[in-house]
Amino acid sequence: MNGQKSLSSRAWAELLLLSVIWGGSFLSIRVALNELGVFTSVAHRVGWAALVLWVVVVARRLPLPRSPRVWLAFLVMGLLNNVIPFTLMAWGQLHIETGLTSILNATTAIFGVILAAIAFSDEQLTPRKAVGVGLGFLGVATAIGLGNLTRLDPRSLAQLAVVGGTFSYACASVWARKTLSGMPPQMAAAGMLTASALVMLPLAWHLEGPFTMSLNLATWVAVGYYAIIATAFAYLLYYRVLAMAGSGNLMLCTLIIPPVAITLGAIVLDEALSARAYAGFAILALGLVILDGRIIRALRRNTI
Repeated sequence: MNGQKSLSSRAWAELLLLSVIWGGSFLSIRVALNELGVFTSVAHRVGWAALVLWVVVVARRLPLPRSPRVWLAFLVMGLLNNVIPFTLMAWGQLHIETGLTSILNATTAIFGVILAAIAFSDEQLTPRKAVGVGLGFLGVATAIGLGNLTRLDPRSLAQLAVVGGTFSYACASVWARKTLSGMPPQMAAAGMLTASALVMLPLAWHLEGPFTMSLNLATWVAVGYYAIIATAFAYLLYYRVLAMAGSGNLMLCTLIIPPVAITLGAIVLDEALSARAYAGFAILALGLVILDGRIIRALRRNTI
């Protein structure tokens, strides 16, 4: 996998921190949905996160992009990376467990490999990657249970919605590489979230009514967590880990997030996943390990 580096203890610590933060986001979103509508919860997420990141942009005196083309790129990025996946996944969490949502979320890496191979000449789909992708899709199919999709009930549709969100994330990754390369990451994140907020705030107001600040304390804690910590701070930490560890090592997050989310869901929400979901994650994790490639390379070195 391109972008792999050896991990320092500090890089490991920050990668684990990022994984735990993102793993906790699934629980916080589900808690907020007890009181907020799907669109309103997403509007809170992108709105507050955008405000925090603009404080960072101003504090660092980063230059504001003036080209309309850049702001159009922010809008598309916001739709692909925030508006569509956040909404699909939040709706999905109304009908499936937080742990299962986190397992299906790992499909982002599988779609990312396929779309990168299509979009970029330096990201070819090698036989090893093809095996990893195949196992990834087998894992998702196992977790969902293909027979369940014939019913198209809310639970099956929710699982498809989450997978649709992961495809949108993968599209966003390709779009960012094509249009936002070289942009300061803090500015890119602030611009993307601002565009997302400009879409979600009026949409949520129209579909779910005016916003209210009279929310339960648990809801505000949940919103604060997933907006400020799991979105604004996590974006800043993500780019920091990316610089230290490389893009290949960030795939490790995909393997760490589900156990965190599953554990929190079991402890706080008393969730219990089916054996099929665990089996699906095991197969998906194997696919991700093969995509990562380092274990295979280590085995080859030991046999030489």
